[in-house]
Amino acid sequence: MKVFCDLAETESFTKAAQINGVTQSAVSQQISSLERQFKSLLIERSKKRFRLTREGEVLYQYSKQIIATYEALHHKLQELKDIISGTVRVSTIYSIGLHDLPPYIKQFMKTYPTVTVQVDYRHADQVYEDVQGNVVDMGLVAYPWRDNKLEIIPLRKTPMVVICAPDHPLAKAKNLKLKALEGERFVGFRPDIPTRKALDRAMREQGVSVRYVMEFDNIETVKRAVEIGAGISIVPRTTVSQEVANKTLVAIPLEDGRIERPMAAIIKKNKVLSPAMKHFLELLKQELPQG
Repeated sequence: MKVFCDLAETESFTKAAQINGVTQSAVSQQISSLERQFKSLLIERSKKRFRLTREGEVLYQYSKQIIATYEALHHKLQELKDIISGTVRVSTIYSIGLHDLPPYIKQFMKTYPTVTVQVDYRHADQVYEDVQGNVVDMGLVAYPWRDNKLEIIPLRKTPMVVICAPDHPLAKAKNLKLKALEGERFVGFRPDIPTRKALDRAMREQGVSVRYVMEFDNIETVKRAVEIGAGISIVPRTTVSQEVANKTLVAIPLEDGRIERPMAAIIKKNKVLSPAMKHFLELLKQELPQG
């Protein structure tokens, strides 16, 4: 039933197989077994699109309830025995996964050594897909957008800073106003990335226009381009602590109304959380020293 639900939600035999650690052939065989058991066709066999039959829709709805009840039972028994074990599967955008998450994983695994934390580094839209498709237990994103299938758990806000190469004219500034960036060569994220949308909105509100000379889909490439003097950028403060310490980049606070990047965990609505997931979420809500 779980394989069937995963197939119904992802609409992909490949993804359903990956989630359950089996082959595509095994997924097909299990669906055929269900069809024989219930004497009903569950999926319309069409190469053009994936579609459940009416019987398949009914089985999907009841299977979800059965699986949720089973998971709740399993987790409750674990709580009674005070057992914190299993795997926590996390899908995260690169900047959070590489810079914000490591101290939390280190602390969590020190406290709960029998739990495995599995992290996948993804683009924002892929994180949402992973959570909706049950590929992972939770996602970590910046500037979360609302989805009626997901629960958003706000975590914290990180100040954004201007970064530039040490020999850049702005490098000597103690702090900057957005107006000071007018006309500057700018290294940014791609237009479809949430952080880019938020920065563009903030600059529009201040009447500031910069010249985008490079656009990338991840924080690491943005930093490398700024280091070689391609332009300046605005990034979360936590993502450049190492470069500032090594003096390959200068980070300058923004003084006119702090621009902050909100970070949130996203989980599928009505998902039954294991004891390990509950403890991991509680830890993520705390402030830990970065690095």
